[in-house]
Amino acid sequence: MAQEIKLIVYPVKDIETAKKFYSKFLGVDPYVDGLYYVGFRIGDQEIGLDPNSISPTPIGYINVENISTYLQDMVDAGAQIVEDIKDVGQGLQVAQIKDADGNILGLRQFP
Repeated sequence: MAQEIKLIVYPVKDIETAKKFYSKFLGVDPYVDGLYYVGFRIGDQEIGLDPNSISPTPIGYINVENISTYLQDMVDAGAQIVEDIKDVGQGLQVAQIKDADGNILGLRQFP
């Protein structure tokens, strides 16, 4: 089954400045507005801003049914774990992997 990238997270240095810019750029107000994450929804696409990102480039996330199994499948396919599975609130779990070229990709499982 093909996966769609449902979330793109941009690393930002100043969350308030970035929030103002992306609100104007996207034409919508954030649906999540916190100190550690600001999220915008446009249809079924989510754009996030992360002032604590370890990646210098945006990270695309796919939604998965079983994050543990999918993460292991990716490791078996040659990925390296950048950020192991963690709960980021209300049961939402995320993880990050790196491909052979150093690109960071994300996995996301809803509760």
